[in-house]
Amino acid sequence: MGTWVLLGLVALQRLNELILARKNQRWAVAQGGIVVHEAHYWMFFLLHGGWLVATALFSKGPQPWFAVGMVCYTLLQALRYWTIATLGKRWNTRIIVLPGQPLVKTGPFRWLRHPNYMVVVLELALVPIMLGAWYVAAVATVVNAIVLLQYRLPAEEQALREYSAER
Repeated sequence: MGTWVLLGLVALQRLNELILARKNQRWAVAQGGIVVHEAHYWMFFLLHGGWLVATALFSKGPQPWFAVGMVCYTLLQALRYWTIATLGKRWNTRIIVLPGQPLVKTGPFRWLRHPNYMVVVLELALVPIMLGAWYVAAVATVVNAIVLLQYRLPAEEQALREYSAER
C-alpha cells in the first residue's frame, strides 16, 4: 500500500464519519437531543484537514516500519469502529447530549472514558510516522492536545454535567 492509497483511505474514512455524524445528529435531535454550541469545532476541521495535507506534502513514502504501522493502524481502526458500534446512533463528531440518558459504560467505555479520542491521538502521530513525516506527527500531536484538553473535553464534560442522568 502506498502513500496515496493510505491517505486516500483516511480521507474517505473521515468523510464517511462526517456523513454518519450528520445522520446521527438528525436522529438525536428528533429524540430531544441537545446540540451543544462548540466554538472550537472548526479547529478540528482545520487540524484534520491540515494534518492530511501536510502528511501528503511532507511524506517520504512508506518507511521500513510501514507494515508494523499498518498493523497498529488496523488495530486502532478496530477500536474506533468498536467505539462507534457501542455508541450506535449516539456516536457523533459533535457534542450532543440526550437529556436523562445514562452514559454508555459498555464496550471500550468499560476501560476508557474517551476511546475515540485516544484513537485520534495515536492516529495523528502514527500515520505521518509511517510515511516519514515526523514533524507533521509532532505538530499535529501538540495541536490536537491543545484543542482537546483546552476546549473539547471541558465542553463535553460540562454538557454531560448539565444534561446527563448521571450528573
